[in-house]
Amino acid sequence: MSLLGPAFVAAVAYVDPGNVAANVTAGSRYGFLLTWVLVLASAMAVLIQYQSAKLGIVTGKSLPALLGSKLKTRSRRLFWLQAEIVAAATDLAEVIGGAIALNLLFDLPLLWGGIIVGGASLLLLFLKDRRGQKAFENTVIVFLGVIALGFLGALFFNPPSASDVMGGLVPRFEGKDSLLVAASMLGATVMPHAIYLHSSLVGDRHGKTEDHNRIRQLLKASKLDVVGALAFAGLVNVGLLLLAAQALRGVPGTDTIEGAHAAVATNFGPVIGTLFAVGLLASGLASTSVGAYAGSEIMKGLLHVQIPLYIRRIVTIIPAIIIMGSGAEPTWALVLSQVVLSFGIPLVIIPLTVLTQDTKTMGPWRDKALIRVVMVIVCALIVILNLSLVVLTLLG
Repeated sequence: MSLLGPAFVAAVAYVDPGNVAANVTAGSRYGFLLTWVLVLASAMAVLIQYQSAKLGIVTGKSLPALLGSKLKTRSRRLFWLQAEIVAAATDLAEVIGGAIALNLLFDLPLLWGGIIVGGASLLLLFLKDRRGQKAFENTVIVFLGVIALGFLGALFFNPPSASDVMGGLVPRFEGKDSLLVAASMLGATVMPHAIYLHSSLVGDRHGKTEDHNRIRQLLKASKLDVVGALAFAGLVNVGLLLLAAQALRGVPGTDTIEGAHAAVATNFGPVIGTLFAVGLLASGLASTSVGAYAGSEIMKGLLHVQIPLYIRRIVTIIPAIIIMGSGAEPTWALVLSQVVLSFGIPLVIIPLTVLTQDTKTMGPWRDKALIRVVMVIVCALIVILNLSLVVLTLLG
């Protein structure tokens, strides 16, 4: 039990405001249709996050650091650039989500809400620097509990029927727009920056070891850690979609977070509406702190440059502040940010798949044949979904 925790930090990325926007949009527009996308993406996330943790435990290095040591200078910088774009899209979703929550709770303008969320996330990062990773993990786990309570509370008052849920597990789409939303759900559920980060988290927590018994113990603990954390995150995501499909479908304006909050408050009362907003705020605060942590590890591994977390936090919040100041529709900006994440997924899971299959890198811990096959299938599914999205968009 003392070895658990890193996966719960990574799991915060799977219940960030981008997930809220994508899942609420999916449920309010298409009902239970895309439930299968969430279930499939959550299963993929369990495997991918375990692979990332395994890589970090066995090698003692993060995925960005391993790539930084293998790529030539030009390739390394280009790879960092795309990873940085994905990290910026992540931060956009998280800061905007927190700002929307403050607007719902206190009627604060989005711009000021974004600045407050950025400042609060700085305090969480200072906690990590001053009190260590374990204290940071414990704080994040508390936030996860608040998120779950806020987002799932309304389901107890109006649970969906089993037949509706089972019907949503049949794979299908309804036109190009449903594919766009599915891609955003995938991007929000299989988060690129969390894959980079998890390999670093286990190294920071456990250190490097070449003792086979110790590695075996850490891998066993990591399986429990990943399955527990990602199952919890998956439950919250599916619950959000079911809530939107059950209570918000067909209600005008509920494909935005603000509209969904208004409908939840109207249908279930102001207490549940407030819980929803508090869950969204906890989601934004926790996930933007984890995102800044991930971005720092990406920069350190690929550029061989380490800057203080608080400086990176200040710099990366700027794009989100600009977009909020421009008056863009916030929920749709969140959904599109998740589509950007979806395009970044192949560029992280393909290298992860190659490295965990490599005998030179992993030694006796390289993937077994079954895992190698499954990882290739996962990579292929994600690439096909993204290519289909591009083709259908170009064809109109």
